[in-house]
Amino acid sequence: MALPWSYPLIGLECWPPKNDGCSRMHIQLNGEPFELPDGETVAALLTRLDLAGRRVAVELNLDIVPRSQHAATVLSEGDQVEVVHAIGGG
Repeated sequence: MALPWSYPLIGLECWPPKNDGCSRMHIQLNGEPFELPDGETVAALLTRLDLAGRRVAVELNLDIVPRSQHAATVLSEGDQVEVVHAIGGG
């Protein structure tokens, strides 16, 4: 299930800057192509999407990533990531 908004490529920066530019990788995020810096973690991705601290479920290559593992789970080129944001209502 895709989230109801598109993901802008915000804050794609490498530090320290290199002469040849930033090394980036490509993943599939909720079925859509998404580019981000190499070595990004699930936690950093959620921050980039403005979902840090919110109630979300993350699936990486068909496996659920527990919240306790978000900071330690590094994404790789070609990963399939699904993020579902829980929204309450009545």
